[in-house]
Amino acid sequence: MADHDDTTLPEPDEAQVPGMPDVVDQVALARLYGEPLFALPQDLYIPPDALEIFLEAFEGPLDLLLYLIRKQNFNILDIPMAAVTRQYLQYVDEIRERNLELAAEYLLMAAMLIEIKSRMLLPPKKTAEGQEPEDPRAELVRRLLEYEQMKMAAARLNEVPQLGRDVLRAQVYIEQSLQPRFPDVNVVDLQEAWRDILRRAKLVQHHKISREELSVREHMSIVLRKLQGRRFVEFEHLFDTTRGMPVLIVTFIAMLELAKETLIEVTQAEAYAPIYVRLAYQPA
Repeated sequence: MADHDDTTLPEPDEAQVPGMPDVVDQVALARLYGEPLFALPQDLYIPPDALEIFLEAFEGPLDLLLYLIRKQNFNILDIPMAAVTRQYLQYVDEIRERNLELAAEYLLMAAMLIEIKSRMLLPPKKTAEGQEPEDPRAELVRRLLEYEQMKMAAARLNEVPQLGRDVLRAQVYIEQSLQPRFPDVNVVDLQEAWRDILRRAKLVQHHKISREELSVREHMSIVLRKLQGRRFVEFEHLFDTTRGMPVLIVTFIAMLELAKETLIEVTQAEAYAPIYVRLAYQPA
């Protein structure tokens, strides 16, 4: 016979330590006002309508009917009205308990189904012309087929990427002009070009001292004549370095005046590239 352990466990009241839960070796299920909760309370009351789960969402009576027919692989041209009507009424009874406004539209379709079912139970009557009467389900079938076509078309449209939902419009401003736009000539580049002209002019110096009256307007005309009929002229080719420093200075002032009056344009293809001068207008 096995020996019994004489160790006795304390009663729950004796093992209870003030400020500590009854169970200390388990994870608390929840906390209520900061206190750990290790078991669900037995008197917890949950109202019946506290949680509602909708397994299927329908957009209307036709959507529900189409769902019942397609789910059970019924032939839409030969609908078993008894089975479909019974299933439809079960769903209507459920929604009537929750939303009377929503059930009103479904009740109208339910009345139509019951009417069709009743007409199918009666023996068909031939028309005055002796033709077979129209199937009571014909109008309902037509509406269901039209609704299914519209639903499938809406699904295909929904798969197309939509602006604002799937893609965003990117706006990029691109400046377009028929005339080529050349970079503006920097002042520093113009100064360097002028210094280069002065360095080259110093290589040819005259020791004859004479007084010469130079006209800025006259040199403006000279520059315009050099540019006449030519598309571009390099900046340094507009200066006559053989005539000395005064002529160079007057020619440079004349060019500045022409540029100020927007009669010529000073352009450059890129940074540190040669500077070109051209007429700002094209004569007819």
